[in-house]
Amino acid sequence: MPLAVSELWDDLRHCLDLRGHDEKTGPVYEAGNQRLGYHRLFGGQLLAQFVRAAQLSCPGKGVKSLHALFARAGGPEEPVRYEVERHHDGGSFAALTIVARQSKGVVATASVSLHIPEDGPARQTLPPVPAPPGPEHRTDLHPIPWETRAATDLDTPVAEPPEYDVWMRLPADGAAELAPALTAYATDLTLIGTALRPLAGITQHDSGTAFASAVTSHTVWFHRPFGADGWLLLRQHSPVLAHGRSFGRGDVLTEDGSLVASYAQEALLRFTREAA
Repeated sequence: MPLAVSELWDDLRHCLDLRGHDEKTGPVYEAGNQRLGYHRLFGGQLLAQFVRAAQLSCPGKGVKSLHALFARAGGPEEPVRYEVERHHDGGSFAALTIVARQSKGVVATASVSLHIPEDGPARQTLPPVPAPPGPEHRTDLHPIPWETRAATDLDTPVAEPPEYDVWMRLPADGAAELAPALTAYATDLTLIGTALRPLAGITQHDSGTAFASAVTSHTVWFHRPFGADGWLLLRQHSPVLAHGRSFGRGDVLTEDGSLVASYAQEALLRFTREAA
């Protein structure tokens, strides 16, 4: 049976409790996997664990950017080993390579940059942020284990623009240091669905029948420190789908309109001849 929302949250928190030790090449961590009933690891879990491994490897610095490449599908039955190589760890910046490995080989790699926030001018140019939609717009975005709301349907049966806005509110007991990892986790879920919105009669639920999909690369940039309190808006769109690949990007904004993160993703999106 699927896990309840509270069980999903406890399960995810457990997965972000990385167990580590130092080796000659650098820190090494081991992490468990979510019990989602999938035949492969959810990419959002790997992204969140990459963020945590980077934070633990460079305490005092915040993750500035993370670029992940997914080499092969990971298996949910085996823990993931995260091997960290420090290329630089200075007074302000740090640069790491992290390899996620199972017995079958490398599952994913990440290039991570970290930075200590500095004082200076601040500016952004973005459309205003509307108020979060009311509770009647709650939506189930499994396996996200916290409240999400959206004014439009991601899985529309008719052709719609390749755009999707979803609000999320992290659990009240989410530690502030987990906010970047949890946000990275959420950015992996709906970009393929966003790319499918202009295709009438096809949604992400048709994966495995109308199309095959797999995320190949994912990047997250963190612009400002932010906590786990209040609503966050994930505003995203997919500008292109071509040659068996989709591309999407998005911004993460607070209720007051502050841009705290941005993200982009490329994925395999291979259609059957009937669907195409």
